[in-house]
Amino acid sequence: PGLIEAYAQAKAQGREDALPRLIICPHEMVALSAAHAYASVSGQPQAVLVHVGDGTQNLGGEVNNAMRGHVPVLIFAGASPYTQEGELPGSRNEFIHWLQDARDQRGILRGFVKYDNEIRTGRNVKQLVHRALQIARSDPAGPVYLVGPREVMEEPLEPYAVDPAHFRPIEPAALTAGVTREIATALARARHPLIVTSYLGRNPDAVPVLVELAELLGIGVLESAAPCVNFPGGHPLHRGYQFTTTEQNPALAEADVILVVDSHVPWIPATNRPAPDAAIYVIDVDPLKPTIPLWQIAARGFAAADSKVALEQIARLVRDENLAEAQLVETRRAEIAAVTQARRAALDALEQPEPGVITPRYLTACVRDLLAGTDSIVLTETITNYQIVAEHLRPSIPGSYLGSGGGSLGWTGGGAVGAKLASSPERIVVSLVGDGSYLFGVPSSAHWVARRYHAPSLTVIYDNRGWAAPKFSTLRVHGQGAAAAADDFNVSFEPEADLPAIAAAAGGAYAATVDDPDELPQVLKDALAVVRGGRSAVISVHLPPV
Repeated sequence: PGLIEAYAQAKAQGREDALPRLIICPHEMVALSAAHAYASVSGQPQAVLVHVGDGTQNLGGEVNNAMRGHVPVLIFAGASPYTQEGELPGSRNEFIHWLQDARDQRGILRGFVKYDNEIRTGRNVKQLVHRALQIARSDPAGPVYLVGPREVMEEPLEPYAVDPAHFRPIEPAALTAGVTREIATALARARHPLIVTSYLGRNPDAVPVLVELAELLGIGVLESAAPCVNFPGGHPLHRGYQFTTTEQNPALAEADVILVVDSHVPWIPATNRPAPDAAIYVIDVDPLKPTIPLWQIAARGFAAADSKVALEQIARLVRDENLAEAQLVETRRAEIAAVTQARRAALDALEQPEPGVITPRYLTACVRDLLAGTDSIVLTETITNYQIVAEHLRPSIPGSYLGSGGGSLGWTGGGAVGAKLASSPERIVVSLVGDGSYLFGVPSSAHWVARRYHAPSLTVIYDNRGWAAPKFSTLRVHGQGAAAAADDFNVSFEPEADLPAIAAAAGGAYAATVDDPDELPQVLKDALAVVRGGRSAVISVHLPPV
């Protein structure tokens, strides 16, 4: 009530422009997903307001995404009033106040936020809010959670001021001189050096610095479980992408020196790992991952540093002291370029459609061709097709490709809204999403929000009519088991739902389903024209069923 009244008073007094813009989302998952994408695109923290503990629970796994994706978001929730006899303004006066009372409301999110606190008085509310945002914005960035009981929110208060400049995020950290020299020397002298990264590109300004270092020393760059553009996908030094791979990556196996920069999962040790004698170094804003209970890399050194600052230091030392041996660097460049060219030729050959069948590779190639030359941002949530999308889309522009960075599905629903609201009106937002992820994203709510706030986007559903991920997970553990023998995994979505029709009904979106590979390019072209005209479009593309 206090927040609603405050907005109404500000509007009545002509102060509405001084308040944060309010975006109404009929589902909390959509709200936090939109805030997540908006913050990722704009670089500015966002706030999400939810209803007490129940609204907090409805945020779902998106809190995990914001935490793992290092996204600064302030989540605020009310709390059930703590008086019931009318002792204070805001005392309990609805039956739901008893049923929604929680023993430890802050504990709901404590494992997935950087900071949580309760506002106990309005007299220091500004300090608490600015401190929470300071923590959210400081690397490793992430969500924070504040709770305010209704009596506190209704507390009479004399206006006061604080200076936001006193709550700046911490400054980017640098490497020590000794660590800079050790890493620079190891990379320069290595025969097969390799850089592995996942989320360096969340800061788009770090990408050209990585390109500079890679070109300076002739080092290949491997993107592992990447939710953003870390290195241009078309660059000759790009060593490819890996997600849940079951084969050994040859670049990783041959590397004698490996620099891991900003990565939660640089490789999966059980199936794909470096050589035992490889010298490994880790640079990360969060190098030891204390919020991930099981995490280990057999590295010679770990450094907590900003990736852009650290790579600038390494490149500067290589240049200033002429550490690079020209012939060795040129040999490495030529070898990597040849391998890269062969790998891409093999991938290109797989893009041809099978007779009457749309494959994920062909679909991704059609999307790539559709967006060629456009100012677009692609949101990816295709799960078992993550690697295919990355390999065939090959995004190269920093900030043009985003994933949630976490492990919860449904992010692109609200994410497309947030990305569009944070972008210029001319920029095209495209979501590539699995059918399961599409349903998790509460599409009825997400497309209603998109319609209300004029945030059109194109959604392409990789529709295999089922959950492929649980099937593949089972096969990796029980490849010869009963489920495999009977092809019985309980993952089918039959009978098929008309997924695009949800968006049409809730948000007035253009809706279509396509299963003919010859018709696919024109259907996508028509859908893009609709989006350019200010209306969302959702295309369900039938892939071979799971």
